[in-house]
Amino acid sequence: MPNLYSGPIIDAHHHLWDLGLGRHPWLTPTAGERGGLGELGPLRRNYLPHDYARDAGRHDVVASVHVEAGWAADDCIGETRWLETLDKSRRVAARYVVHVPLAGPEAQALIEAHAAFDRVVGVRDILSWDPDPARRFAARDGIMDDPAWRSGLKLLARHGLSFDLMVFPRQLADAARLAAAFPDQQFVLNHCGSPIDRDADGMRGWHDALRLLAQRDNVAIKISDLVAYDHDWTLDSLRPVVLHCIDCFGTERAMFGSDFPVAGLHASFDEVYNSFKAIASGLSADEQTALFFGNAKRIYRLDELSSAGLLPA
Repeated sequence: MPNLYSGPIIDAHHHLWDLGLGRHPWLTPTAGERGGLGELGPLRRNYLPHDYARDAGRHDVVASVHVEAGWAADDCIGETRWLETLDKSRRVAARYVVHVPLAGPEAQALIEAHAAFDRVVGVRDILSWDPDPARRFAARDGIMDDPAWRSGLKLLARHGLSFDLMVFPRQLADAARLAAAFPDQQFVLNHCGSPIDRDADGMRGWHDALRLLAQRDNVAIKISDLVAYDHDWTLDSLRPVVLHCIDCFGTERAMFGSDFPVAGLHASFDEVYNSFKAIASGLSADEQTALFFGNAKRIYRLDELSSAGLLPA
C-alpha cells in the first residue's frame, strides 16, 4: 500500500511580495512574459504571509524558505529589510535566499550587509538564459564564466551562504564545471533544472545533463515548480521528472519546494504537494522525511529552530 507522507514540511522555495511598494518590475502590466511561464496576470496581486498560510493550510508546513522575488536590483537589500517586518508567527519566510548581483562592484558590500541578518542563508543571482528573449531571465549568456561574477561567488563561502543555481538545461554542463571549480561552495539547483523543452530531444538533453551535474557532491536539487513548463500536467507526466531528480541526487541531496505563488499559474498548492506525496509514497519513511523536511532544514540552516523547540528535531 502507498505510504503517503504526513509529517512536517519545510517548503524550500516560495516568494512573497507587496506590489504597492513598486519594487517588482517584472510584475508590472507592461513587463511582458518572462521565462516561458505564460501569462503573468494572475501574479499581479499582493502575496503575503497570510496568503501563503491560506494556500498551505492543509499541509503541515512548519517553516518555509523565501527566495528572492525579482525585487528591484538597485535596492536588493531592501527586500531583506522588508521581509524582516513581516509576521513570523507561523515561520513563513523563516529563512531567506537573497539577491546579490555578483558581478557588480558592490557585491562584497551587499553580501556583508545581507549576511548581517540571521535569517539570510543563501544568495541567488539568476543565470537562466535562452536565445529566445521571451524565455530568458538573465540579461546575458555566459555569466558563469565571467571572472568578475566568479569573484563575487567566491565571497559566499566565507559567510557560510549557499548559492541557489537557476539555469536552463542547455546550461547544466556549464553549471557542473562551475561546481567543480568551487568545491567548497554549496549549490542548490532550482526547479529541477528547468526542463523547458518538453519534446523527446529536449527531455533527453535535460535527463543527461542533470545526471552530469549530480556528479558534483556540492550540488543539491530543489524539486519545485514542475508545472512551470508542463502546463497540461498529469501525475503521470510529473512522476518521471521527480523520480529522475531523486535517482540522480539521492534522497540526501534533494528537497521539495512549492514555488508559490508562481506555481499557482498552473496548479494549486494542494495539487503540488499532493503530487509530491503520491510520487514519493514508494520511498521509506526516512527517505520521505529527508525530502520533505530534513534536507531543507540542514542546507538552509534551520536546525537552530529545532534546538529552540520551534521545529521537530
